[in-house]
Amino acid sequence: MATTTANPVRLHQTATWSWAAWGTLIGLLSALLVWAPATWLAWGLAQASQHRVVLQSVRGSVWNGSGQLLLSGGAGSRDAQALPGRVQWRIQPGWLSATLSLHADCCMAEPSHWAVRTEGTTLRLNTANHRSQWPAVLLSGLGAPWNSLQASGQLTLQTEGLALQWASGRLLLQGQLELQAQQMASRLSTMKPMGSYRIVLRGTPEGSPTPELQLSTTQGPLQLTGQGQWVGARLRFTGEASAEEGSENALNNLLNIIGRRQGGKSLLSLG
Repeated sequence: MATTTANPVRLHQTATWSWAAWGTLIGLLSALLVWAPATWLAWGLAQASQHRVVLQSVRGSVWNGSGQLLLSGGAGSRDAQALPGRVQWRIQPGWLSATLSLHADCCMAEPSHWAVRTEGTTLRLNTANHRSQWPAVLLSGLGAPWNSLQASGQLTLQTEGLALQWASGRLLLQGQLELQAQQMASRLSTMKPMGSYRIVLRGTPEGSPTPELQLSTTQGPLQLTGQGQWVGARLRFTGEASAEEGSENALNNLLNIIGRRQGGKSLLSLG
C-alpha cells in the first residue's frame, strides 16, 4: 500500500497562517479593550444599578472618559435628576488590581481615588480620605419617598480610613463614612430650613460585618435621632422624629408622612 507524506512546505504555510490569524485576533481584541468606548461603561453601570444610576452624554473610553450623572427611580422613572456639570473618570488596570480616579465638576475640590485588589477569593476596595459636597435635590431622582419629600439643602460626604472587603461571602467594613445634611428643607413643610443632621456609618479597625449607623441632629426645629446596623445588603434602622416646642404646626404634616405617629413623635423604622 502506498503511503503519503505531508508536504513540509504546506505544513509550514499552514502553521504560519494559523499564527498570523491568532496574532491578528489577539491584536484586535487588545485594541478593542484599549479603545473600548465609554458607552460600554455607561451600559454596564445602568444594568448593575437597574437604571438607578445612569451616565448620559458620555465621551472618551472605558478607561478615560466623562459623562453626566443622573439618578432615577429605575427604568421608566419620571423623577430623574441630573448632576450639574460632568463627572470624569480614569481607570488604570494592573495585575489583579486597578485604581480609579473620579472627579465631579460641581461637587469635588479634588478627585476621589479608589483602589481595588483581589487576593484569592478576597476582594478589597479602599479609598483615600476625601470630602465632597452635593446638592440634596439630587435625591429626588431616586423615587419614593424622596420624590415626595423634594428635599433641598447641601450634603457633605466625608470618608475616613474607609475600606470594604468581600471574603467568604461576607462584606466587612473598616473606617467611617459620614454624611452631613445641612440646612435641609422639604416642600411638605413651611418650616425652612428644618434643620441640619449628621449620619455616620462606622466599621471597626479589623473590619465589621455589621457596621453601625447613627443619626443625630446638629441644629434645627425638626429633631431626628436613630441608630441601626447594616447587615449584608439590608439596613436595619430605628429612630424617631419630633418637633421643637413652637414648631409643631409647621412640621405636623411631615411627621405624619415620614413615620408612624405616636403622640408628638413619629417613629422611624427600616429593615
